[in-house]
Amino acid sequence: MTRNVDTIPPMKIRKFYTFIEDTMSEAGKPGEPPLRKVAVVAVVENPHAGRFVEDLKPMIEGSEELGSELSRIAVRALDPYRAQSYGKGGIVGLAGEQEHINALLTTTFANPLRDAVGGGKAWISSMTKRGGPGTSIDVPLACKDALYVRSHYDGMTVTLHDAPLPDEIAVIICLANRGRLHARVGGLKIEDVKGQDGLV
Repeated sequence: MTRNVDTIPPMKIRKFYTFIEDTMSEAGKPGEPPLRKVAVVAVVENPHAGRFVEDLKPMIEGSEELGSELSRIAVRALDPYRAQSYGKGGIVGLAGEQEHINALLTTTFANPLRDAVGGGKAWISSMTKRGGPGTSIDVPLACKDALYVRSHYDGMTVTLHDAPLPDEIAVIICLANRGRLHARVGGLKIEDVKGQDGLV
């Protein structure tokens, strides 16, 4: 599909956040390597806050560049590790609709993330909600190459203390370098993945 970039309004970004969480042990037992989770957030203006707009295609198309930028920051924050799992999510301010954040998290937004982490054929889990500053959201994580790798079912809690404002949207990407520490509930192992989306 050929896009006319002149019709896509630029995203107005107020700020970025980067969160890094390293878990060194679980139940007193160290893990090697540690579990690193990163969350990268862009707080953007919601052009449709306070009004109903039928056509959200410009938001969808405009999300591609945002997906590329957030993916670049997230991969850098995960260094020296490589991503094994990913997730996405977002919080729309109270003057917006949940549909607005969903418009920013479609395949158009997600494909740059798949490219950035290398491979990444599996469905990217997501969570969206409406809220204001101080809202927490649990962004789900799952293996980037096969959705049914049970050891990689996880999540990251993100809390933004000054966003989103009523006319803003917080757009989130999360990455992790491995599954849960000492995962032992069976299921498909990441080293045994042969296909994609959990099909082997």
